[in-house]
Amino acid sequence: MARLSAFADEVSDDFQEQVDYLVAEGIGHIEIRFVDRKNVMDLSEPELRDARQMLADRGLGVSAIGSPIGKVRIDEPFEPHLDRCRHAIDLAAFFDAPFVRIFSYYSPEGGRIESHRDEVLERMGRKVELLEGRDAVLVHENETGIYGHSAASCVDMVRSVGSPKLKLAYDPGNFVWGQEIADNVAECWPLMKPHVAHVHIKDWTLGVDAVGAIPGEGDGQIRALLAELAATDYDGFLTLEPHLRSGGQFGGDTGPELFSAATSAVRALCRDVGLACS
Repeated sequence: MARLSAFADEVSDDFQEQVDYLVAEGIGHIEIRFVDRKNVMDLSEPELRDARQMLADRGLGVSAIGSPIGKVRIDEPFEPHLDRCRHAIDLAAFFDAPFVRIFSYYSPEGGRIESHRDEVLERMGRKVELLEGRDAVLVHENETGIYGHSAASCVDMVRSVGSPKLKLAYDPGNFVWGQEIADNVAECWPLMKPHVAHVHIKDWTLGVDAVGAIPGEGDGQIRALLAELAATDYDGFLTLEPHLRSGGQFGGDTGPELFSAATSAVRALCRDVGLACS
């Protein structure tokens, strides 16, 4: 069964309001990213304990740590970034989250990230080593401008690292917005499908830069993707990240009314294609 989750910081900056919204909408999980305008990676220990207690008090789980790991240039020092990845993995244990969302580096100024493939793979391998004896899995999100911008490069990365601790998070909207792919379910999904452990629901319209679309109304083929998931009895999260008012490098904004519209649309699409969803 698919389980709904959300980047609830797109609803409100206030974490209490995020929690209240999820409960009211019947969304049982959060992909925790910004808490009262601070990235979860930057919270103090008391702030982390408060956030965890707020979630526990309302019966909410954490689907993933929405970390920005890998959203740095490949020529920046690696050891501090590796320490930050270690912290993200610790947070996954703290929040009992199965996944840590990551990325795969920007190129140096004026360069091409493809020319740094060996360094990307070595860094990913080092991160996977941090997971020895840990329960969490790193899930890499496809996104424009990083090594894993295309389906082929994402698959190359996970196959080359060759660890069950590195999987893919599939984001159809990013293929439309960044790669201008009109048929991601035919072009990207078949390649990535064997390695996908996590799904983000973000729709987008070709030629539109600023904001996303209500799921099912853009060119992200959300209905077709959900039908593919139904056919495989997908047992994982569908994390809503609609970006309906704005989107940026590290987050987005949707607001409660539009987020509710996106949630209703996803639930209706799941019913239509026969994907059990809670």
